[in-house]
Amino acid sequence: MTSFNRSTSRRLKKLTQIPSVWEGDRRPLSSPSQHSDSEAKGECILWVDYSQGVVRGMDVVASDIGPEAIVRTLMQAMEHPQSPARPARPQRIVVKDREIQFYLRGVLQDLDIAIDYAPELPLIDELFRGFADILDSQTPDLPPQYAQILREKAFAIWQAAPWEFLEEQQILSIEINKWDVGTLYASVMGMLGMEYGILFYRSEESLKQFRAAVLRDEESTEHLEEAFLKQDCLFLTFESADETDEEDDLADLPLSEIDPTFGNIHPLEGLRSVLYDEEALVILVAIESLSRFIRDHRRQLHEDIFPTLSRRYRISLPQSEESTKSIAVTVSTMPQLAAELEEMAGFGVDDQEIGNLDFQSLQDDLIPEDSFLSLGVVSWEMLEYLRKGVSYHPAGEIKQVGDGLPVILIQTSRPKAKTVIERIETAGGLRAICFNPGADSFDGDRYDLGLLQTQNGELFLFGEFLDEDPIHVEARKKWNQRCKNTKGYCGLIIAKGLTGASRGNPQLRDMMALFEARSLSPKDLGIGTLQLMPELKFE
Repeated sequence: MTSFNRSTSRRLKKLTQIPSVWEGDRRPLSSPSQHSDSEAKGECILWVDYSQGVVRGMDVVASDIGPEAIVRTLMQAMEHPQSPARPARPQRIVVKDREIQFYLRGVLQDLDIAIDYAPELPLIDELFRGFADILDSQTPDLPPQYAQILREKAFAIWQAAPWEFLEEQQILSIEINKWDVGTLYASVMGMLGMEYGILFYRSEESLKQFRAAVLRDEESTEHLEEAFLKQDCLFLTFESADETDEEDDLADLPLSEIDPTFGNIHPLEGLRSVLYDEEALVILVAIESLSRFIRDHRRQLHEDIFPTLSRRYRISLPQSEESTKSIAVTVSTMPQLAAELEEMAGFGVDDQEIGNLDFQSLQDDLIPEDSFLSLGVVSWEMLEYLRKGVSYHPAGEIKQVGDGLPVILIQTSRPKAKTVIERIETAGGLRAICFNPGADSFDGDRYDLGLLQTQNGELFLFGEFLDEDPIHVEARKKWNQRCKNTKGYCGLIIAKGLTGASRGNPQLRDMMALFEARSLSPKDLGIGTLQLMPELKFE
């Protein structure tokens, strides 16, 4: 048995010994009426001065922590008690657990404290009854009668993975007409592999207002938070059950490590992760009808063009106080609204405008400096797998001529890859990939500069290649020929795994996004030779 070292015992014996009786115990946090797992909730250790009626020490520990924890809390109660108590040593301690009694007798034998057993601890029993009343009065996150079925339906959505083929602006309407809800507008999140879930807007107006606010204030964290809280929607999101796995993409985790969360956002309520009875029924019906629609139209929804589809379902309701046994729900795609949202974001400018945007400045902060970069090709067969397995952004109908689609591959770490993808998305997507001449007037070197042009006209440097580099010269020849075969279509692949075993050779599982774009010649771009300025990048 572990015991105090001599110096600790001497220090504790110097404390004033007061003629008091202290009660101590360790109990699960959950109340008897709750069905939650007490091990997940932990246990509370409590030390009280029965003579004075005050709490001297309290701590919450995991249920698998050994008996040493109750001693640590006792030491705090003696040396650093909660106010208004003062440091002191009791004459007598009473516990209701024989094992704790024998353990404390062995540990505290040098402190002249009597350790007794009692079947009842009046003060502690009263305190824990108060804790239980508080726990019982708390509103659960989900109504108990709907909690299990909601989680089951949420996992069905997770396995259906609609974010693999639906973008956030491709809205689905869910007409319910019950519980004071007319039509919900579902927006699927997750194509970028950052946040997975579905927002069920209560009105088309709320959806549009939020999108407009995000585009207007995308660089203002304060304004974005305000816009977020002004949404009017129910939501289902997915998180890692292990909060330490922030670096991992949820899609890579097993189902057992995925945790669905439900909630409500309203301008007057803000965000709450609690659903009441009617809200739980609404989101249950919405998820079930959406799951069926995805099952029935998965192939059509995978198409490049967002199709016009509609289907009516009869959804059975779980047993409840509701007299209605089932409800008719209509789910429909909204191509016109999707086009309107894309226009708001700056998508869909005609290809003829590619080379005619105003050139402002060349930026070099999009691609991380330590990234792996290559010019290559993706076979047509592999391209089909890639389009279905990553965040995919098409540029048009590409004819399969030649050995495949010419691509620029950029491999970096997962967090940095997510940032690159998000910035390109924020800029409206990728418009073109270009190679433009550059020169260093100081040493006479000439470069072939790799540039990315986003939909909003910004130019980003992704690579500087010496004109005399034979490897790059050969790669550029193949690039030009392949782009000619595809009538100017090419692609950008963003991959993770820079520090892993696949460094320099990312596999399909490492690919995170495919942006299809057009290839531009220096003449099309029309900015001339870029000069390297002192202390600066190419201007």
